[in-house]
Amino acid sequence: MLDADLHFVNEEFYTEGVSPTEIDTLLENGWRHFGTHFFRYSHGFYGLDIRRVIPLRIRLADFSLSKSQRRILKKNSELDSIVRPIEIKANAESLFDRHKTRFDHGVPDSIYDFLSRQPATVPCDAMECAVLDSEKLLAVSYFDVGEESTSGIYAMFEPAASSRGLGIFTMLKEIEFALQAGKKFYYQGYSYEGESFYDYKKRFRSTEGFDWKRGWEPFKYLEESVE
Repeated sequence: MLDADLHFVNEEFYTEGVSPTEIDTLLENGWRHFGTHFFRYSHGFYGLDIRRVIPLRIRLADFSLSKSQRRILKKNSELDSIVRPIEIKANAESLFDRHKTRFDHGVPDSIYDFLSRQPATVPCDAMECAVLDSEKLLAVSYFDVGEESTSGIYAMFEPAASSRGLGIFTMLKEIEFALQAGKKFYYQGYSYEGESFYDYKKRFRSTEGFDWKRGWEPFKYLEESVE
């Protein structure tokens, strides 16, 4: 039974455009977005459970790599990674269709479930990190760019190359971009209280978690032994 004192948040709005400083403010207050749909919610269903939702971000000035993250970077060092404004092409849509076969519930219909039709500029500036083996697209991730922060939106990778850890690899490349651009925060997105599919987001040093009453607080990241 749920505690009557729990603080619930469940809000949404739609907009075609927000400025870099506005996206920073929204992220700082627990908002996320898919395309022009902005939302924030403090609790959500995970299986049959109602779980507390924990937005996560990395304080970049204090970030350092774990041993496993260094291994992932080394394992994929021969691949080409390119950060550029988002442009959805046929190879990305094909990769999306292969990647979504990994899921057995909540399977998305289209990459446009997560992105607008003008994803590089609507509703805000956004980039992609494309990972290629010669000319073949192995992975791609999409992230917002604010004045002081960047925020991951969605990532996908070739299922046959799952042993490479490309989901983590693209996150690390997004963090690298944010550091080089002088940003203060990198937002990993939502996670759940307790164990869940989204625990990979908790495995980054200098992570902070958003408490829906108190705001951002230091978050104990998952230790190397569980990676």
